Amino acid sequence: MGAITAVGQGSASKPRMIIFEHPGSRPKSKPIVLVGKALTMDTGGYCIKPGASIPDMKYDKQGGMTVIGVMVAAARLKLKQRIVGIVGAAENMISGDAYLPGDIIRAYNGKTIEVINTDAEGRLVLADCLHYGEKTYSPAAMIDLATLTGACVIALGSACGGLMGTDDKLADALIESGERTDERLWRLPMLPEYREQITGTDGDLKNVGGREAGTITAGMFLKEFVSDKTPWAHLDIAGVASITKAVPTCPVGATGFGVRLLIDYIQRSK
Repeated sequence: MGAITAVGQGSASKPRMIIFEHPGSRPKSKPIVLVGKALTMDTGGYCIKPGASIPDMKYDKQGGMTVIGVMVAAARLKLKQRIVGIVGAAENMISGDAYLPGDIIRAYNGKTIEVINTDAEGRLVLADCLHYGEKTYSPAAMIDLATLTGACVIALGSACGGLMGTDDKLADALIESGERTDERLWRLPMLPEYREQITGTDGDLKNVGGREAGTITAGMFLKEFVSDKTPWAHLDIAGVASITKAVPTCPVGATGFGVRLLIDYIQRSK
């Protein structure tokens, strides 16, 4: 798993893939697999972030925290569906052991990735987790959540999260659950032209595709680690994972965006 290990290799706290299983009343059925990015601290690595941006990077683990929240809720609600939660946890630090721009790493599915920017680390963590989740569990559906791109904040602000996916039925169901729970989503396109932006020169893929369509090219990167046989959706929650002004449903800080949405989706799925 060269992708997740590369991101965390510069830290004294080594990366971990944390797996939760809720058997429900159908423990032998194909599970719904949830995958969350959990960067416990993201300095940006050698492509270091501006100093003013780093304190809020404690929130870069919110995708993983949502997965944990769903698994706790599923247990307390005794949901009948079988659910697997996978949290990719790492700390993106600078040291003599850290990965570097220009490195080429090999992901769990065998694809090679050119590291153009060490601050595009969340997609690397998710890449190995996604392939592991599909290969190990043959899921009925797979959904990942991540505070993945600043571009999503620019595009959608804090009113809704970004949605990308390969399965219309799954995408529509998630959008409906978002409307029902006031955790709204907006679907973005996955046109073949966007794939060209992440085509590698010295490897199969680049981990960034330039400034244009940054949220979409990040989603296209993740798509490379899920086969067409698995219904998959990616939720970019960068703009909705934390708030600076209290609202009736949440104080200032982390929102847990996605817990209500996913519980509603799971309860309504067959």
